[in-house]
Amino acid sequence: MKQSTNHLLMIEPAEFYTNPETVETNAYQVDRDDRSRAEISRAAIREFRDYRDALVQNGVMVTTVLGHKGSPDMVFPNWASVYDDGRMVLYPMLSENRQKERRPDIIEMLMKTYPDLTDWSGYEKEGAFLESTASIVADHANRVGYAALSQRTHPGLVKQWGEFMGYDVVMFETESHAGIPVYHTDYLMYVGTEMAALCVECVLPEFRDEVLGRLKDTHDVMEISMDQLRANCGNALEVVGYEGARMLTMSEAARAALDEAQLKTIDKHYSALITSPLPTLEKYGGGSARCMLMELF
Repeated sequence: MKQSTNHLLMIEPAEFYTNPETVETNAYQVDRDDRSRAEISRAAIREFRDYRDALVQNGVMVTTVLGHKGSPDMVFPNWASVYDDGRMVLYPMLSENRQKERRPDIIEMLMKTYPDLTDWSGYEKEGAFLESTASIVADHANRVGYAALSQRTHPGLVKQWGEFMGYDVVMFETESHAGIPVYHTDYLMYVGTEMAALCVECVLPEFRDEVLGRLKDTHDVMEISMDQLRANCGNALEVVGYEGARMLTMSEAARAALDEAQLKTIDKHYSALITSPLPTLEKYGGGSARCMLMELF
């Protein structure tokens, strides 16, 4: 399976605000709205459209779907993943209003290309959760999945995913600046074709050698600090643009937080760095650029 794709699904928010159901597990979102929801939503929609347009202008194909009210995190589509052999997996989500993001019409649309459906959403009744590519960062070329365990990433389901995919899984534990686990693996690391990035500081010491060593076996690894983690530097994704060009995309704030040496590392591996300002989505959602993208292989 190829590592990255030139086709993405993005879901434009019908409304956006701080999700009260996710603040307990996400240390990177504010715990309440300090502006009206209407104002926050307008700003988030502008940011969404500007980011989508930046991707398209660089040759990335984007399929856009309109979200619905009552699910403020729908702009972060973590409830499904699809694969180039026609498989699609639906995942169990921790928050009730996130479970409602698995909308039948969107699933039906995806099934036209990915008809082999596997539905793990029933694990929600057992209190076990796995939030798609946010929970497991996949190195497709080397068939390895990396998973930072948390309330949203259950070890038994990580193992099940590995067996389903035929991938080795590397599970580890983390601690954020707030003393709780980092809520999603794709917030602290990303894996591309040739390079990867990882916030080593947030990985608990007993797991660091295994995670870093496994990444270094196959990739040029760029380490990011805890401060850079909070600036969303780990929430990036490799995408494919015109004539197969590999590019990296992240938020404007993440780009601004990188130092010169890190930018040179990225420049060595990518033809372009696609950025866009996402301050509203980052502040109230606790997610950033990569969280907004569902890869369509």
